[in-house]
Amino acid sequence: MYIGKVVSTVVATVKHPTFDGHKLLLVVMQGLDGQPTAKYDICVDSVQAGVGDRVLVMDEGSGAKQILGQKAEPGQGAVRAVIVGIVDDVQIA
Repeated sequence: MYIGKVVSTVVATVKHPTFDGHKLLLVVMQGLDGQPTAKYDICVDSVQAGVGDRVLVMDEGSGAKQILGQKAEPGQGAVRAVIVGIVDDVQIA
């Protein structure tokens, strides 16, 4: 999992059926200092996030499939990253 910032929506008119009915968002991973890194994911949105939101991303395929209620069998779906929360605040001691 990681914290990132939604920077854009992704529109695909032709896509794997797994993505039908799901909003796709481009999320840039943030470092511990809150600054963007060079890493990013295209994520399925499960919490109604939007551009500019800081979000919690599950970026492990099996966990992402479980959140969306999909089978975790090989070849059953293409989801690897899903937004599972909108982050209000981060405090590092």
